[in-house]
Amino acid sequence: MNSKVLIGVGTGGAVGALLRYMISNMFMESVMFYSTLLVNLLGSLILGGLTGFVLARQMQEWLKASIGVGFCGGFTTMSTFALDVVALTQQTVILGMIYVVLSIFGGIACALMGLILGEWIGHNRAPKDARTE
Repeated sequence: MNSKVLIGVGTGGAVGALLRYMISNMFMESVMFYSTLLVNLLGSLILGGLTGFVLARQMQEWLKASIGVGFCGGFTTMSTFALDVVALTQQTVILGMIYVVLSIFGGIACALMGLILGEWIGHNRAPKDARTE
């Protein structure tokens, strides 16, 4: 295993987890599940953007792993999402199901938007001789 990749994943994961913690603290006074929804949608957008950019341009392995596995992995949270669904469903099944639909389909939509945006940025940032016109 490449030590540069390991350091990048660890650093990215730490930054992602800290940012998620800071965002969830912003929502402490209100309903907690908003922060989980926000970070999971943002994480989907970022990972989609990274994927689109990588498809359009080459990126160093350590940087891909740092952002994708490290930052997005530390930032997003499946376990909190699952716990939120259980808690919301105990309040009312409808609220829990709305949260599931928003999270899943919103995440897919954000990933798709990120993919399209990342590819667009990757193609438009390419050197002039590498662009296809």
